[in-house]
Amino acid sequence: MMQYIDLHVHSNSSDGSDSPGEIVKIAAASNLAAVALTDHDSVGGIPEFLEAARHFPGIEAIPGVEISTMFGNRELHIVGLFLDHTNPDLCAFLEEMRKNREIRNEAIRRKLNSLGYPLTWDHPALAAAGDTASIGRPHFARALMEDYGFPSLQSVFDKLLKRGCPAYVQRTLPDPVRAFDAIHAAGGVSVWAHPVYRERNERAWARRVMKRFAPLGLDAAEGYYSLFGPGETQMMIELTRTYQLALSGGSDYHGANSPNIALGSGAGKLRVPAELLGPLKARIPKNR
Repeated sequence: MMQYIDLHVHSNSSDGSDSPGEIVKIAAASNLAAVALTDHDSVGGIPEFLEAARHFPGIEAIPGVEISTMFGNRELHIVGLFLDHTNPDLCAFLEEMRKNREIRNEAIRRKLNSLGYPLTWDHPALAAAGDTASIGRPHFARALMEDYGFPSLQSVFDKLLKRGCPAYVQRTLPDPVRAFDAIHAAGGVSVWAHPVYRERNERAWARRVMKRFAPLGLDAAEGYYSLFGPGETQMMIELTRTYQLALSGGSDYHGANSPNIALGSGAGKLRVPAELLGPLKARIPKNR
């Protein structure tokens, strides 16, 4: 019987809606062989995630993180898998990222205030994140839905929060190599997340990134993703072979904050084969 996995999942320790423990329960109910918790710039949910997994021995719970970086004028999101989430080098790097996120979040809040949408940090939708460094744009969008009558999260993004809109604030992001180094210091494997979109010349972009970063610490790339069709997946399979990278995949699940994406099955057709785990684990640093 074919087994499936999901190696890109978010909880309410960043911008998802479900707790880390709930993530494990949903993955088990979906008959997944493995699930990775990969919150943005945070490993705060990992202890709860691993504790919950003790009650579901049939599923492998993989500690992870997702780190936003910048290459040229585009963001590269790097997922770390199989991490020691207590590693001091990783924790120091993530703390730097979280401080930058706090600065950006306050800038977004001030912009919203100036645009006639005042919010305070004690708003329930923002306070639910736990602290200001864990807040993402979906938290702001939910608060604006509740207070200002927006019909959906997407409508808030389209008017105010996405790139080019009046309340958007660019983040201060590190070079990808710094993310690779932090992940490897924690004994993890670095994965380029959602590497391509349905845009012109994406193959050229993917080749450029892989050629540049495969020798500098990139271990793998996602070939299976919620928004990929067969063409994107086949392209990534070919390119990872060319640049001798492992393949990964995941849904990018955020719970109610991305209601059209289900854990394990994405938009409905995602199936990430469990056979990807072996080659990914082979990339774990030898000094682990």
